[in-house]
Amino acid sequence: MKKVTLGSSTLQVTPICLGTMTFGEQVSEADAHALLDRSMERGINFIDTAEMYAVPAKAETCGATETIIGNWFAKRPGAREKLILATKVAGPARGMPWIRPEVNRAGIIEACEASLRRLQTDVIDLYQIHWPARNVPAFGALYFDPSKDRPCPTVLEQLEALAELVKAGKVRSIGLSNETPYGVHEFVRLAEQHGLPRVATVQNPYCLLNRSVENGLDESAHRLGVGLLAYSPLGFGLLTGKYDATGLVGNAGRMSIYESMQKQRWGRPESLDAAKRYNALARDHGLSPSQLALAFCYRNWRVASTIIGVTSMAQLNECLDAWDTELSVDLLKEIDQIRWTCRDPAQ
Repeated sequence: MKKVTLGSSTLQVTPICLGTMTFGEQVSEADAHALLDRSMERGINFIDTAEMYAVPAKAETCGATETIIGNWFAKRPGAREKLILATKVAGPARGMPWIRPEVNRAGIIEACEASLRRLQTDVIDLYQIHWPARNVPAFGALYFDPSKDRPCPTVLEQLEALAELVKAGKVRSIGLSNETPYGVHEFVRLAEQHGLPRVATVQNPYCLLNRSVENGLDESAHRLGVGLLAYSPLGFGLLTGKYDATGLVGNAGRMSIYESMQKQRWGRPESLDAAKRYNALARDHGLSPSQLALAFCYRNWRVASTIIGVTSMAQLNECLDAWDTELSVDLLKEIDQIRWTCRDPAQ
């Protein structure tokens, strides 16, 4: 795979990134290390994690994923230097009292220091704010409600904290996650105005079930030179076809294992119904549902790198093998026809 540059940074990454939020929950440390080994063997140089992982988020597993990755680095001399490592500082607590209440200057500095220790590294290549400090519609909320605004750390305060980390050599580049077009613009505007580090990336959901990126964020990212990191390209497994026959029960997938996930955007009946239509379309064209869903992201001009999440070696290989899948213009038109009637059920 030809490497791509993330935004205005110097980071050169593969267009597929290994996501790790299952490490420490569905995936044991030994299996996680095997997946990391295999990913590197197949040429992937980009891994993404977060301080709050594993998922589903729990106090007892907060930081577990970073610890697993750090232990892998310690056992694999030279591996750290070959990889671009991304992690995230959690936003304000969302029903997680074990996370600091605010993503302010002190919280960002403290979180970064803790991540560096768990990851057993001196520097984080891409340090991201996991979700905004301010009131925004996110994680399935559809509408902005100004009545929910409350005092919170400013974008400038957050940028200044990130700048301290960059200046100290603890972070190479910075990014955002679960952001809006306004948020991306504001981070870039203030960085340019105050001579602070410019965000290189924005990591948002992007898949056949959630193309809300195309409602303005794609133009913002393109014109501002910010790379999109697409997460959940398989729609939490709905776009693999494994839930088509059984629904969200009686299956080994995370949507069946964790009842709490069935109450989220990916568990909406509309999401499953739309997924079945896309999966059927894939089969009609001689593709697996996963091939269709992944190729949609892999070959999309909007996407700098697609973050894949796996729980087994078979899943990893399937996701990487799908890189060679290309979608015809006519098939892309059929995808758009389904979206016209289903829109973005997992937004």
